[in-house]
Amino acid sequence: MKGNNTDIRHRILFEDNHLIIINKLPSEIVQGDKTGDVSMIDTVKAYIKTTYNKPGDVFLGLVNRIDRPVSGAVLFARTSKALTRMNELLKSREIRKTYWAIVKEQPPEAEAELIHYLKKNEAQNKAIVYNKEVGGSQRAHLAYKILARSDQYFLLQVDLFTGRHHQIRAQLSAIGCPIRGDLKYGYPRSNPDASISLHSRSVSFIHPVRKEEITVIAPPPDEPLWNYFTSNTETDEYDKK
Repeated sequence: MKGNNTDIRHRILFEDNHLIIINKLPSEIVQGDKTGDVSMIDTVKAYIKTTYNKPGDVFLGLVNRIDRPVSGAVLFARTSKALTRMNELLKSREIRKTYWAIVKEQPPEAEAELIHYLKKNEAQNKAIVYNKEVGGSQRAHLAYKILARSDQYFLLQVDLFTGRHHQIRAQLSAIGCPIRGDLKYGYPRSNPDASISLHSRSVSFIHPVRKEEITVIAPPPDEPLWNYFTSNTETDEYDKK
């Protein structure tokens, strides 16, 4: 994936002097890694530098990150003050993050809260799920509900209460509902574009400087199944606002 300024412009969900929120494509990496692919940080910095004619190095702080095969809202801070305050909101769990996930298997309940303990397997880059606390594990808490269904799939809304490594992927897999395309957590086949059908749908928080409530909704990828669910989902609470 090679980012470019024009591409970024069409995916800006929110922007002011303090923050910028971008709708990430499934193939993008948020930060640079060993692949050498252009990262979102690089692309957003280039956009800011060009658009606002910024001299020298452009400051850009990453507030949240999502896995490469996942799409949706990613928050960046344009000033160090905004980054510090957004990090404080993260720590105090005052940034509400909601995801959409497509699964093939029907969950055991229409809506429920899940509490597990996750331990990262570094060698496999995978979260191992336990029902009870074990050494080195972290408590993982989320709530899900079924928003819609098609002939073969279910669309879940997932609200995160903790932010653990691969949390949604691991916890949904633990209840027999691996996310579509997620080979690492037990789905039988990959998606054609190597994505997984997990999308950071919305973020809500009190603006760190303006002190007003911000709610941003990220449209899912332009793909037939996502398009079906987007057009047939009337119960997304954010869409009602």
